[in-house]
Amino acid sequence: MPQNTFMIKIGNIVLPDFPLLLAPMEDVSDPPFRRLCKAHGADLMYSEFISSEGLIRDAIKSRQKLDIFDYERPVGIQIFGGDEEAMALSSQIVSTVNPDLIDINFGCPVKKVVCKGAGAGVLKDVDLMVRLTKAVIRSTHLPVTVKTRLGWDDNSINIDEVAERLQDIGVQALSIHARTRAQMYKGHSDWSHIARVKNNPRITMPIFGNGDIDSPEKALEYKNRYGMDGIMIGRAAIGYPWIFNEIKHYMKTGEHLPKPTIINRVEAAKNHLQWAMDWKGEKLGILETRRHYTNYFKGLPNFKEYRMKMVSSENPEYIFQVFDEVLQKFSDLEMV
Repeated sequence: MPQNTFMIKIGNIVLPDFPLLLAPMEDVSDPPFRRLCKAHGADLMYSEFISSEGLIRDAIKSRQKLDIFDYERPVGIQIFGGDEEAMALSSQIVSTVNPDLIDINFGCPVKKVVCKGAGAGVLKDVDLMVRLTKAVIRSTHLPVTVKTRLGWDDNSINIDEVAERLQDIGVQALSIHARTRAQMYKGHSDWSHIARVKNNPRITMPIFGNGDIDSPEKALEYKNRYGMDGIMIGRAAIGYPWIFNEIKHYMKTGEHLPKPTIINRVEAAKNHLQWAMDWKGEKLGILETRRHYTNYFKGLPNFKEYRMKMVSSENPEYIFQVFDEVLQKFSDLEMV
């Protein structure tokens, strides 16, 4: 049966034609950040990745990552691990908070994850990847999706086999970061491999591409050139949630939305801080939002003195006052 070209389906989740996904990013993709991205056009979002072992141990940080809110739906929770029993049990735990889907991370290249035989470490053993995925699928009523990479290195690109075997056991969508594990986040991402998977007549599940999309022009170019079902955006959204609506507008009209003004940027930073404090408490909310200020105010001349004020205070009233100082100081500046 031909797929409706005006929507993408993952289980019972209906997404618009060519959806834009927010990538799961450690220490970034938490509820306050996801809320901002949702407000600015993200169609589907994922939690930070969660250790299956951590969930089972009831690790506080892992449990807190299970927090999802109705306003951000559809949202998936992403788990990782290298043990079938732990993955099965953690998927049962995740299912109790009722996300819209469970995503499995077979792509994280970080050494501490790979050394545990998880994340991109599983790329060396497709049979294990299949067993781990089966364990999750059997343990939940939710749709299961996977995020992975092209392979371990240039000599072992196995994404074609991975896509077919995962679909065969019931995976309902696949997001592919167009790099190998050996590349980490460096070098050129090669989307031709994603196009090949998408063009495989055996593949019927949605295929999403990830890697290096940082502008509306590139998003449209890659859509036309590689033909995947949607794009997942990660680093380009950090401090710049506007990228989702900018891409959508450009794809629809061929024209650019105006760049966010200093008012828009201050509002985003204020919201991020307020929502982080609401979620994690005042002290932790302030600490965890500090890393974002440089990105929100990128390009402002002589911003360092204001940033130092923001990151050196634990008084929310003072930080909001500094935001207002920034607004006053740079109100006439046109952002580029």
